[in-house]
Formats: sequence, structure tokens, C-alpha cells
Amino acid sequence: MTNILIVEDEPILAMMAEDAVIELGFDVVGIAASRDEVPPFGSIEVALVDCNLLDGPTGPDVGRELATAGVTVVFMTANPEVLGDGVPKALGVISKPLLPLELTAVIRFAVDSRNGMKAAAPDRFRSFV
Repeated sequence: MTNILIVEDEPILAMMAEDAVIELGFDVVGIAASRDEVPPFGSIEVALVDCNLLDGPTGPDVGRELATAGVTVVFMTANPEVLGDGVPKALGVISKPLLPLELTAVIRFAVDSRNGMKAAAPDRFRSFV
């Protein structure tokens, strides 16, 4: 079972991501709306991270810290340009808004990548690796 963290401050989007994770058979280890709400990294394997959170534009720093700790990080943001050329060790970014099928594809791609499986990136996904 893959443990996935959702870092998203919009409740509807966080719930949509949570539903997609559960439907795919993975575990949600938490939903964080700000940097302070991110749980200890120990059990997190994949993280879906927005850039602008309740405490401001802290998502890139959260994602960077998670990626450095070995978590597979996918940014989901309406402002991908704030990530510039990318975040070291993060998998990549997809622009919001996302359709449910795109979200499912991104989650599956992140888990497959984490598990060393070769898979085609979803449309609109920009890889950092």
C-alpha cells in the first residue's frame, strides 16, 4: 500500500484528491492546508503539493523538503511558473484545474515512478527529472 500526503488548502480540491487516492487503493496519510500541518515525513511515500497554501507560497519549500527526504513529489498548481526550471528531486508539476481523470493519472504515474515502473507521463505533466 502506498502512503500519500495531500498538501492543498482548497477543501474541495483536497477532497477530490483524497477520493482519487482511495479509489486507486492507496492510503491518505494526511491532508495539510499549510506548512505547519504537514505530518512527520516517515510514512509518506508520495506527496501531491500545491504551491500556494493557507500560510502563503510555502508549497515549493514543503515539496523541496519532502523530495530531499526521499518522498516522490508532484506539484499541482495553477501557477507552475513559480517553480521555474523545477525543484531538485521532485518528480514534476501539473497545472490546475485538473479533471478527475487527470488527477487519477497523475497519482498513478507518481506511484508507478516511485516503484521504478516505466510509465508515460500524463498530458500536461512537466517532468523535473
